[in-house]
Amino acid sequence: MPRITVDGHGFFYREQGTGSVALFVHGFPLDSTMWLEQIQMLSDVRRCIAPDLRGFGCSSPSTRPVLSMEDHADDLAALLDALGVDQVDLVGLSMGGYIALAFAERHPGLLRTLALVDTKSTEDAADAKVGRDAAAERVAADGRSGLATDMIGVLVAESASTWTRARLRTMIESTPAESIVAALMGMKDRPDRTAVLSNLAIPVAAIVGEHDVLSPIAEADHMAVSAGGTLTIVPDAGHMSPIEDPVSVADALRSLWAEV
Repeated sequence: MPRITVDGHGFFYREQGTGSVALFVHGFPLDSTMWLEQIQMLSDVRRCIAPDLRGFGCSSPSTRPVLSMEDHADDLAALLDALGVDQVDLVGLSMGGYIALAFAERHPGLLRTLALVDTKSTEDAADAKVGRDAAAERVAADGRSGLATDMIGVLVAESASTWTRARLRTMIESTPAESIVAALMGMKDRPDRTAVLSNLAIPVAAIVGEHDVLSPIAEADHMAVSAGGTLTIVPDAGHMSPIEDPVSVADALRSLWAEV
């Protein structure tokens, strides 16, 4: 798989297809393999690029104690510049959605469309911030296994297969503990970016699993209304709708991209 050095940092990315670029941003604490089905299904209409974020997957380790959403957004813009890409259909899940919103705020001229999947535009509530701190302390003390067990229970719907749960465990337990902690701190400090959506003049889609308990339908609807975009509810899926029902998510992305 391709690897590129940007500002002294090595980024690994998956790429398939030709034509206009779709950039897929993974969630927390995952990696680009969560997009495998989407890359395969959509490579007939887009040049699909899915990077491992700084400190995640096969990209270089990070020494930053906080990995902010802005840091990741600027990394993505620099990656696109290095690849000679001047406009993208941006797709982000969960933390990837927070990063996509930061990207939209900081680099709006690079956007052709925006798809926000199982995510939210609002900031963390006070209890969620406390939960981020507690999760960071637990990972530092006990490692990633307990976090994986806790997260898998809420990442997918009850109907999710054993294979899907095993796949998520592999991703979570492969992520460096320090990246998990740094990302938790970055997510905790992110601002409300609903106003960013209101100011966008591009097609926007919110996609959400019917049983997503982390970023529920109400949050997706809030984003769709704020952006004047579309809302797609993926039946019987949880927070990981691109893995739980890849066909429905791919269809929703094709519909969004058909608007440009």
